[in-house]
Formats: sequence, structure tokens, C-alpha cells
Amino acid sequence: MTRFKAKKQYFCIMISSFPTQLEAWYEANGRDLPWRQTSDPYLIMLSEFILQQTQIVQGMSYYLRFAERFPTAESLAKASEEEVMRLWQGLGYYSRARHLHAAAKKIAETGCFPKDYSFIRALPGVGDYTAAAIMSFAFEEPYAVLDGNVQRVLARHFGITEPVDSTQGKKLLRALADEMLDHKHPALYNQAIMDFGALQCKPTSPLCEACPLAETCQALKEHLVDKLPIKAKRTSVRDRYFTYIYTRTEDGKVLLHRRGSGDIWQGLFEFPMIESAYKLTSKQVDEFLQCKGEYSLTLVASDIRHQLTHQRLHTDFYCLTLPSAETQLEGKWVEEKLLDHYALPRLLEKLLEKLKSSSTTCVSCKKSFLQQEE
Repeated sequence: MTRFKAKKQYFCIMISSFPTQLEAWYEANGRDLPWRQTSDPYLIMLSEFILQQTQIVQGMSYYLRFAERFPTAESLAKASEEEVMRLWQGLGYYSRARHLHAAAKKIAETGCFPKDYSFIRALPGVGDYTAAAIMSFAFEEPYAVLDGNVQRVLARHFGITEPVDSTQGKKLLRALADEMLDHKHPALYNQAIMDFGALQCKPTSPLCEACPLAETCQALKEHLVDKLPIKAKRTSVRDRYFTYIYTRTEDGKVLLHRRGSGDIWQGLFEFPMIESAYKLTSKQVDEFLQCKGEYSLTLVASDIRHQLTHQRLHTDFYCLTLPSAETQLEGKWVEEKLLDHYALPRLLEKLLEKLKSSSTTCVSCKKSFLQQEE
């Protein structure tokens, strides 16, 4: 017998009022978001892909741009991967963009967006949460969402002390989420509990003093608000050391390389890069390049840190100016003024900003950037 079932009789009154209280709170405090003003399953799917690992404040502009450029699954399916990745640039977690593109192609092949959980769940990049969100928001079908916000609300309110990332914890929360769902108004309830977790029952500094569920909250009663939910696993983070070389010519060409599969930023473009086990000195970088003839190598920025989910990148950034394009160098020479046509990782966008503002950047490079801005 699970802990929840053992407590079920004790919590019966709390359970019966839980959805009603959440929905009343949402009616007064819920966020007005564009994807909540539509029942189009494609646009709802689009918003869910964008909001995976992304806060609403950052994802909003991306949603609006994608919805305008690709208003239907068919229009997105017809786009090139380069165009999709360029529009996604800066949002991170680029596998989401590739999965979104692949999902749109599957939908376009079907001829419509079917009201079928199995079909939706099988789409590339769609997990249990996203499938439940689409089914409830687009079709008013009774599928309970279970994201981080929902886990936190349920764990705190019902005093769930099993780790939420354990097998037992996942089963318990899934059963509880399904039981709490308002089957008559699944979209309203799902939106309510997610917003409640995001705005009221926040990860840190939750608004317990003004919480409509305070009287029945077990975490508040047992002084466990700051301890729940519990996670058993700790994310290990590894350090990587990148040295990027912005390689350009005096007549305004830049060398790009496209990243392959099996690592971060698959399919995006980057500048020539050296990965090492430690930070390289300028002398080591110069020796590694083995440039012949005239050239200028300038350190633009040092130890720029970029945090990913499981990785911490330590980056140095150099500008290498050559008299002309070197054919023996691996990569693709492109016009510097057309650089914004290529999808780059967010880190490289940050490095380019450093290059534009650096007092050590060569005069010809600064002149080229000024011409681009004009």
C-alpha cells in the first residue's frame, strides 16, 4: 500500500476541495499567455516545445516569431533545417528545434493534427507531459500534466517525502496527479496548477502567507516547505575548456565550421575551436595554429563561462586576421557581413558582442562590424 493510499481517508476533504481552490485562484491570478487563447494543437505544441527548459519571459518572443513565420505544421514542415535553427538561435537546447521540425513533418504527412494520444506521444521530442498538455489544452481531454511546478505543488501540499526522481516517487505523484485532475475542466485545472506552482508555490520564497491552500498544506504544517520536493539524484557537472579563434581575412571573410552529432549544439555553426584539458596560454594557441606568413592574433576575451545543464564551459576568445582565405584550413569561408544568416550557439553570440566592444580588436575588424550595423 502506498503512503498516499494510507493517508487517503485522512485527506478526503482536502482532496475534494483541492481542484476547486486551485481553479478559483487561477481565475484571479492566472497569466494571460497567447498560447492559452487558442485551441490549435499545433500552436499549443509549439509553445510546449519552446517552454521546455525555458522561462516564459524568454520564450514569449520566440513563440510569437515562430507562430508568425510558421503558423501551421505544414508551413514548418516545408522549411529547411537551417531556417528553423536560425530562428531558434539563442534559445538553447537545440535538439528541441530539430524535434519540433521532425514532429511538424509527421503531422503534415498525416494531413491533420489527430486527436489521438498515442499519435501525439509518439511524435519526436514529445514526452508524457507534452502529450498530456496538448490533449487537455487543445482537445479538453482528461490527461493530467506533471511537470516540475506540478510536482512541487503536490509534494508540498500532500507531504510527499519520497524523492520525486525515484521510481516510487514518480509512481506516487503520477497517481496523485491523475486523481486530482478535474475531469470536467482538464485544461483549466492543468493551467491552474502549473501557474500556482510558478507564481504562488515557488521553488524558493513561496507565498505561503497568502496561500489559499495554507490550511491543508502538509509541508506548511510540518515545517517542510523549504525541504520539499526531495530529489535523490544530484546532477554532476563537468568542466570543459574551449578556445575559439575568430578567423577572418582582411577583405571580410570569416571561417565557420558546422558541429557534428554526438555533442552539444549539433548542426550549429561555430568558429574554429580548440578543446583542451586546461586553459591554454596565448603562446600555446599561437603554436597550435602554426600560421605561416603575416597574421594578427589578438586575445579578445578570457575565461568567459557558459553554464549548460551538465557542463560548465570555460572559454577564451581570439581574433585571428589573415591576409587572404587559407584553402588548407578546414571549414567554410563566408562573408562577414552575412554572419547573422548562420545559426550560432548563444555562447558565440556573447563572444561576438565582446569582439565588437573590445578595445583590443583590430581596426579592420571593428570597421567591418560597423559596416554591418549600418
